[in-house]
Amino acid sequence: MSAAISTRCLPYGPEAIADAARSIADGQCVAVPTETVYGLAADATDAAAVAGIYAAKGRPSFNPLIVHLPDRAAAEALAVFDEHARRLADVFWPGPLTLVLPLREGAPIASLVTAGLPSVALRVPAHRAMQALLAATGKPLAAPSANASGGISPTRAAHVLASLDGRIPLVLDDGATERGLESTILACTDGSVRLLRPGPIAAEQVAAMTGALPGGAGAGIEAPGQLASHYAPGKPVRLDAAQAAPDEWLIGFGAVAGDDTLSAEGDLTEAAARLFDCLHRADAAAAPRIAVAPVPRGGLGVAINDRLARAAV
Repeated sequence: MSAAISTRCLPYGPEAIADAARSIADGQCVAVPTETVYGLAADATDAAAVAGIYAAKGRPSFNPLIVHLPDRAAAEALAVFDEHARRLADVFWPGPLTLVLPLREGAPIASLVTAGLPSVALRVPAHRAMQALLAATGKPLAAPSANASGGISPTRAAHVLASLDGRIPLVLDDGATERGLESTILACTDGSVRLLRPGPIAAEQVAAMTGALPGGAGAGIEAPGQLASHYAPGKPVRLDAAQAAPDEWLIGFGAVAGDDTLSAEGDLTEAAARLFDCLHRADAAAAPRIAVAPVPRGGLGVAINDRLARAAV
């Protein structure tokens, strides 16, 4: 991907979607919001286009990508669904759930998308911009977060531009994302359900659908977001801080006030939506270090603490 690209930022609308669809048809990648974070979308059937995602992000090629689709029927054309997968898709799609499933034989997905694995990560997003782009292209769209690999995920168009300006042709701006946290990823590949990445859909919600809490991930990389160091600012991060040291920017939560706060009311949904926004502001602040107040580890707090732990590595 050329470093001399002029990156345009267009507000969401029919003209912007048509422009983005033309870029994707030309083998390029564009940034588009989902309900979780902004994604960097390209045609998942075009190996060269997918390589452009890796080049723009500086992403290691052993890290697979999530493929976004308009509905479950499109997903079943690409992967084999078992009973658990069908039940989960029926309840949580469209929405912030990614299913890792056996890749169907002959599915036209570029091998770079799956990082050579026999499985594929699929999601049906709920956001109007990504759904409009899927309809306009008629293609499955591979779309990791629209930021340099390992950095803080983008929840606003400005975050995308700060990271990828000059690397991609277009950013579709539809405001701040609703969830602010990447999708929950579940593997349904061996008759069981395993949690590969916590997210907006909690393990307890999965258990209500499947009858058991999901098991844990295996030893290898099976899905995005499993690298030990990920979602990271350019500064050291200290967790579970009750107060800031003199050289720290403190991100508060609940009763712990700070230079910024995830949620003054101690609301985990608000904290998830604000997490990456707060990390971006902390990274841009003058203080050379970042501290983050304790966040409860139940429910949505599991996913928040997962992202914080990887940011602090």
